[in-house]
Amino acid sequence: MSSTLFRTKKVEQSILDTEEPEHALKKSLSALDLTVFGVGVIIGTGIFVLTGTVAKNNAGPAVALAFVVSGVVCALAAICYAEFASTVPVAGSAYTFAYASLGELPAWIIGWDLVLEFALGTAVVAVGWSGYIASLLDNAGWHLPEALSGREGADGFGFDILAAALVLVLTGILVIGMKLSARITAVVVAIKVTVVMVVIIAGAFFIVGDNYDPFIPKAQTVDAGGDLQSPLIQLMFGWAPSNFGVMGIFTAASVVFFAFIGFDVVATAAEETKNPQRDMPRGILGSLIICTTLYVAVAIVVTGMQHYTELSVDAPLADAFKATGHPWFAGFISFGAAVGLTTVCMILLLGQTRVFFAMSRDGLLPRFFSRVHPRFKTPHRPTILLGVIIAILAGFTSLSELAELVNIGTLFAFIVVAIGVIILRRTRPELHRSFRTPLVPFLPIVSVLASLWLMLNLPAETWLRFGIWMVIGFVIYFLYGRSHSRLGLHEETTVGQVLKPPGRGTE
Repeated sequence: MSSTLFRTKKVEQSILDTEEPEHALKKSLSALDLTVFGVGVIIGTGIFVLTGTVAKNNAGPAVALAFVVSGVVCALAAICYAEFASTVPVAGSAYTFAYASLGELPAWIIGWDLVLEFALGTAVVAVGWSGYIASLLDNAGWHLPEALSGREGADGFGFDILAAALVLVLTGILVIGMKLSARITAVVVAIKVTVVMVVIIAGAFFIVGDNYDPFIPKAQTVDAGGDLQSPLIQLMFGWAPSNFGVMGIFTAASVVFFAFIGFDVVATAAEETKNPQRDMPRGILGSLIICTTLYVAVAIVVTGMQHYTELSVDAPLADAFKATGHPWFAGFISFGAAVGLTTVCMILLLGQTRVFFAMSRDGLLPRFFSRVHPRFKTPHRPTILLGVIIAILAGFTSLSELAELVNIGTLFAFIVVAIGVIILRRTRPELHRSFRTPLVPFLPIVSVLASLWLMLNLPAETWLRFGIWMVIGFVIYFLYGRSHSRLGLHEETTVGQVLKPPGRGTE
C-alpha cells in the first residue's frame, strides 16, 4: 500500500500529458506576461492595509525590515519554484512538482491545500475590493442597499453583490483566454504601480525624521495565548511572544507575509508559457524583486510621514496623507487599491483552476473537469464551477477569520517544493534543468526552516482549521482519488499485461 501512496509520476509523462489534444492548454504567455501576473497578484491588500497594522502593533518603523524578512523567505522559495517550473513546465505548480518528486499522496495533500489557499484568497480579496468600491460610490453619493453590500438588512438577509459580481466577471474573462487575461492584467497593473509610485514619491516630501525614533521600539511581552503569535513558539523554544523589539520584527514578518502571497501562482501558468524553461524563472523572480522593493519603500515613507503610534490600521496610506493636509489622496489611494485588488482576485482564481485542472487530468478528481474548451483552449469547466462557488462564498461571508489559512497553506506549499528540489536532484540527476537552485541541499533546507518558522508564528486556531481541511482531503483521496488515479490505473494495466500467460487471447 505504501508503494502506491508514494508512487511518482515521471516528468516525461507529465509533459507528454500536456500534448493530448483534449487536455492541451494554449501557449501564449511571455516572460513579461508572467512578471506582470506576478506583480498583479502580489501588490494588493498587503501594501495598502497591513503596513499600518504591523507598524502600530508589532514592529514600529522597523516594519520595513519585516517586509525584507518576508521577502527573503519568499525569495528562497522562489528559487526552488523557478527550478521546478522550468524543469516541469506543467500546470499545477507545487502539486505537479510534488507528484514528480514526493509521490501521489503528498501531491494530493499539497493540491488540496492549494485549492483551499486560492479559493479563500480569491473570496477574501473580492470582499476587500467590494469595500473599496462601496466607499468610492458613497463618496460620489451613490449608496447600495445594506442587504446588497454584505451587511444584513432589516430582514436579516445580506449578500455582497459587488464581490460576487467581480468573481463572475473575472471567471468569464478566464474562460475566454489567457491572452485576454494577460492584456487586462497589464493595464490594471500599470495603473496600480503608478498609484504606488505616486504615494512613494509624493510621500517622501512629507517625511519627518523624528517619526523614525525609535526605529525598533522596545520589546513588550504579551500574553502567549494572544492572536499576534502562536503559543507554539513558547512551547517549543521557551520564550514568550513579544511585540516590538527584534522578535517583534519576526512576528510582523509572519503577518505581512500575506502581502507576498501570489508569486507562486505564476508557476501554475507554466504550461501556457511559450518558453517556460527561460521565462518561468524570470517571471517568478522578477515579480518578487519588484514587489519587495516597492513594499520596503512604502513602509519607509508611511512610517516617516506619521508616527507609528498614530497610524491607521484600516487605511494607513490614505490617512497618512490626510494627516499632512492632503485628504484628496485618500480617494486616489482607494481607487488604486480597488484597481489593484481586481488583478489579485483574477490571478488567484486562475491559480486555483489550473491546480484543479491538473488534479483532474491525473484522475485524482473527476476527469470531466480536465477537458479544455474547443475554441479558447482553457479549462472552462473547473473555471466556471469554482467561479460560481467562490462568488457565493464572497457574497455571503467576509471570511475574515479564515484569511490566515491562506498564509499557512502557502507556507506549507513552500516547504513541499523545497523538499521536492532536494529529492528530484537525487532521484533524477540527469534531467535537463535550464535553471538550477544554487547550494543544494543547503538553500532548500534554509527555505524549509524559514517557512516553518513563519508558520509557527501563526495562531494555534489557524493550525486547527488547517488540520481539519487536511483530514477532509485525506477522506476524499482514499474514497475516490486513489482508486481513480490515472497513474495507478496505468500501472495496473501494465502489470496485467506482464502477468498474462503467453499464448492466451484477450478474452
